[in-house]
Amino acid sequence: MPLWRREGFVEDKWSFLGDEASIPEDGAIVVSLKRWLHEREALVSRAGPVGVAVEAGADAQAHLTDLAGRPLVALAFDKFADGRSFSYARLLRDRLQFTAELRATGDVLIDEIPLMLRCGFDSFEVTNAPTLHALQAGRLPGSPLHYQPSSAHDETREGTRPWLRVTRPSKD
Repeated sequence: MPLWRREGFVEDKWSFLGDEASIPEDGAIVVSLKRWLHEREALVSRAGPVGVAVEAGADAQAHLTDLAGRPLVALAFDKFADGRSFSYARLLRDRLQFTAELRATGDVLIDEIPLMLRCGFDSFEVTNAPTLHALQAGRLPGSPLHYQPSSAHDETREGTRPWLRVTRPSKD
């Protein structure tokens, strides 16, 4: 699956394992939250890094502190109307100071990517064809004005309206 970051499409070094797949001794792997909770000791003792994937609709709230120590957390988007992964991303970045890779998976849509970036996502598994074409063409929608603070952008308050956030240009 194509993996997109702000700098463009990149190679994915992580392998997603199914719940029944055998655990390799080394290499970067991603396991489901369910498998992580049941096989944590065996996964921590292996040589390679272990990321955790949270399925859309999973109640991960109680496990976010544990996930904050992982080198990758993948949050799934099942459908446009389900925003729980946005909330989990903000909690990980803002409250738990998660600094590792935060990946959006599932139904990643082009008009949601700027909002995902503001919530702290930094990589995106893109399967939606229109989104893939837009990103390949370098078209990423956005707005420089926001009413809420961001987990990912450097912002400044402007004028007499402290509730209005103005996004500074990226330093990339």
